[in-house]
Amino acid sequence: MVVSSSASSSSSSPGAVLITGTTSGVGLNATKALVDRGWTVVTANRDPVRAAAAADALGIPSDRLHHLRIDLGDLESVRVGVETLVSSLGFGLDALVINAAVYKPRLKEPERSPQGYELSMATNHLGHFLLIQLLLPDLQRSQHPSRRVVILGTVTANSKELGGKIPIPAPADLGDLSGFKAGFKAPIAMANAKPFKPGKAYKDSKLCNMITTQELHRRLHDSTGIVFSSLYPGCVADTPLFRNTPKAFQKIFPWFQKNITGGYVSQALAGERVAQVVADPDFAASGVHWSWGNRQTKGGKQFSQELSDKASNPDTAVGVWEESMKLVRLA
Repeated sequence: MVVSSSASSSSSSPGAVLITGTTSGVGLNATKALVDRGWTVVTANRDPVRAAAAADALGIPSDRLHHLRIDLGDLESVRVGVETLVSSLGFGLDALVINAAVYKPRLKEPERSPQGYELSMATNHLGHFLLIQLLLPDLQRSQHPSRRVVILGTVTANSKELGGKIPIPAPADLGDLSGFKAGFKAPIAMANAKPFKPGKAYKDSKLCNMITTQELHRRLHDSTGIVFSSLYPGCVADTPLFRNTPKAFQKIFPWFQKNITGGYVSQALAGERVAQVVADPDFAASGVHWSWGNRQTKGGKQFSQELSDKASNPDTAVGVWEESMKLVRLA
């Protein structure tokens, strides 16, 4: 992985950032951490009223917030959101945080987006991929000293880490992208065109997120100066991301991460880490996947986590990029 740095003490100056998925969890807490730093935050959610209520409940000053309705699972909603809502803000964006995610591990059959794609891939990857492409010109016009695109990854999609080696339901693996190449519509529901596995569908979509970060860096960092990075903030075991898991899991998993593995990270700390990657000079390196380790230690510092070949292979990245461009109708 190529890492380049453009660190500057001025990169901590406040700017404007768009964050997806802020009605709860990491996105909501990242919003608070960035507003506390003086940033203006534009939130993108299916329900902006709910997003505003959640921000108010957390005590986030409303004068630094702008709430937009964008459904990441619907490519037309993404297009309309950028063309009408983002363009009407009256100011440009300096950073973008890709955070929203769908995780439904108990599904027996795939749910579909309005465009006919399997919903977790449509929401977690394709909707965000389109959002990034449409907002890149806005980010390139920014005069902020450190323009950044930050994408939330996961340990479960990186086989270089213990959490990514777990074979249940199956490791993240896009195969030969045959599902993408065939158009990804029914009966196809997986990137590799094999039978539907909801947990793996989530892992695959997050693998696409990390692959996208690497390809953005390779294609655009040198020419645009934008910093592209991803992160795993730690195991936020009580996040609403797990609301579709069995009730017993929702109780046992946080306890297990707190008391057995030591991997637990609070929603507030995870949000703070996202804010650091967006705003702080120490994170001004492009092409990095930031991590704080599988076990949390007091005062532990960030480091550049090695990615698996599946996440960093340039040929795979080119394939994901080109097929995604076709699926979102940009090619």
